[in-house]
Amino acid sequence: MPTIDRVLETALYVDDLDRAIAFYKDVLGFRILVPGPRLTAMDAGASTVLLLFKKGASLEGIEFDGGWLPPHDGDGPSHVAFAIPAGQLEPWEKRLQEAGVNVESRIRWDRGGTSLYFRDPDGHSVELATPGVWATY
Repeated sequence: MPTIDRVLETALYVDDLDRAIAFYKDVLGFRILVPGPRLTAMDAGASTVLLLFKKGASLEGIEFDGGWLPPHDGDGPSHVAFAIPAGQLEPWEKRLQEAGVNVESRIRWDRGGTSLYFRDPDGHSVELATPGVWATY
C-alpha cells in the first residue's frame, strides 16, 4: 500500500474573503502565501496550508497552464483544528481574549491533550489542540 504523509491543505469557504484573511492573519498569525480574489492560501505552520475560498467562486472548474482544477464548494459551518505545543495553551487563551475572540469550549481529553474551540467570522469551528488529543498526536 502506498503511504500518505499528512494533510497538506484544508479549505474553508467564506462569505467575505478580506474579513477571513484578516482574522487568520491578525488573530492566528498566519502568513499569506498566495493572495487572490477567489482564494487566498495561508501558511498554517508545519508545512500545512489553509485555503480560504470565496463561497461560490469555485463552482466551475478552472483551466490553467498546468491542468484543470475540478469544481468544489462548501456551505455552512465547518471545522478545522490546528496543532499547538502544550506550553502554548495559556498564551493562546490570552491572545484570543485580547483579540476579542470568545473561547466557546475547552476540553481536556483522556489522552492528556487539551482543545480550545472558538468561531471564525464565518462561524467555522476552529480548534487549537495540544498533543494528546489523538493517539497519533
